[in-house]
Amino acid sequence: MTTPHLPLTVHTRSDAASDRGPRDINADAVATHTDEASGRMAFVVADGVGDHLLAARAARLAASTTAAEAVHHGAVGGLLRAQRELLAQFEQPNADAVLVVAVFPPVGTDEETVDIAWVGDCRAYRWNGRVLHQITVDHTLAEFWRRSGVEPSPRLEHMVTDSVRTAKAEDIGRARVGAGPGRLVLSSDGVHKLLDLVQLKGILADGVQAGDTASALVTAARTFGSRDNATAIVVDRLLL
Repeated sequence: MTTPHLPLTVHTRSDAASDRGPRDINADAVATHTDEASGRMAFVVADGVGDHLLAARAARLAASTTAAEAVHHGAVGGLLRAQRELLAQFEQPNADAVLVVAVFPPVGTDEETVDIAWVGDCRAYRWNGRVLHQITVDHTLAEFWRRSGVEPSPRLEHMVTDSVRTAKAEDIGRARVGAGPGRLVLSSDGVHKLLDLVQLKGILADGVQAGDTASALVTAARTFGSRDNATAIVVDRLLL
């Protein structure tokens, strides 16, 4: 007897973890949004600039607006709309944030890539089961000097060169990666500044569910000395 093999379908599962750490306020924020009409999904991690209430409010507004708008206008379009909303709602220049957004295409369409945009030093990584790839490049003074062949001082790692409030359209980082099976991680610098690629790969390769993996990333950052807010979203694309 021949047993028919049903076609496998891509499923998306995600979860997040965040920890305030020793800071007074958790100025990190996460947001997700799914367009029910198209099935397009957006995921955002934002990091408020500073340890104060305005930074936290800016991060939450930027994250939620970017996610809601990116499913309709793409990753860069969502970020630019968040910028306009931030400038409209907060006159104070210290109401600011950096962020990374990833937009997944609808399942069952010809679209095969994840649309990613970022400003500042939030990061995106992709794990395909064999190789871990850092997608984003930090918008920091340290990275600027490093690319110029100069070894920067450690303090420059935390000095961003653009943000949601200040970035021009041409400053926004842009990338596309495959939307097939694998894991995508979005994180604030409180996670990835303390974990190298080998440590990240070890956690992502454990095969545990997205929520447990996100928590493990945050916990590992604390173990290795992170004193910043630490936040991660893990998005799994599975063939089931």
